[in-house]
Amino acid sequence: MVNIKELQPESSLRAAYGARLRRARESWGWRQEDLSERIGCSSQHISAVETARKPPTLSFSRKADQVLGTKGTKDSFERAWHEMRHGILLEGFPEYVDYEERAVEIRLFQIGIIPGLLQTPEYAKALASGHVQRGTLTQEQADEGVAFLIERQARLARERPPMLLVVVDESCIRRPVGGREVMDAQLQGLIEFTRMPNSVLQVAPFAIGEHRAFNLPVNLLTLPDRSMVSYGESHGQGHVDRESSSVLPLLTGYHQLQGACLSQADSVAMIEQVRKGTL
Repeated sequence: MVNIKELQPESSLRAAYGARLRRARESWGWRQEDLSERIGCSSQHISAVETARKPPTLSFSRKADQVLGTKGTKDSFERAWHEMRHGILLEGFPEYVDYEERAVEIRLFQIGIIPGLLQTPEYAKALASGHVQRGTLTQEQADEGVAFLIERQARLARERPPMLLVVVDESCIRRPVGGREVMDAQLQGLIEFTRMPNSVLQVAPFAIGEHRAFNLPVNLLTLPDRSMVSYGESHGQGHVDRESSSVLPLLTGYHQLQGACLSQADSVAMIEQVRKGTL
């Protein structure tokens, strides 16, 4: 007799998703093997999603909707996926991510930590682990956040990727995260990023002092119609702004910041110096 694990859909959004998937599958009279053949994955994967051991992806959710007849309904798995993902994100950030997927240029400035789009999985996991240890996230929320970040990174690796212009404060490359091996790999990842044809990376050194244009992180997007969007965060909320009266001054400040920063070649040289100190 097959041992069927009892589900607890009330325990988390991921568990609720898994329970819904099992109910839908069983309503068609299908085994996990039957559903896996139709979706194009292993039966082990279906089992892991149903029992909340593995988070579903957007692609998986869309395939499930097509196979199970739930596409476009209030019970669609794509809708459940968005609810699950957005549940771990600040208000306003899901809207920003929608714009990010369509952007032709992305300008980022970060203080203290490497920007998410440039983080290695190990670096991202180390940051998430810190949240778990402080009690600001559960382990499941941390895992989902890292998975969502990796999916964001993957979606930008499209046929015509956006131009990525990134400025990191020197504190980003000097702040140790996750131990020597994790930090070394992250710094190497930054160097590899500079070799991409659609990337520019600059370090804002401590030496620029009061000439650093921003004291908070900056996210600026240029959309296909050349309109611009900015995104900022307070402690508990994110905010998307499309008003040119507030976005354009940020663009001006960004250009001024780039002018005060190290060149990309000098930035790579600094990262190499810091990296040697982490070995």
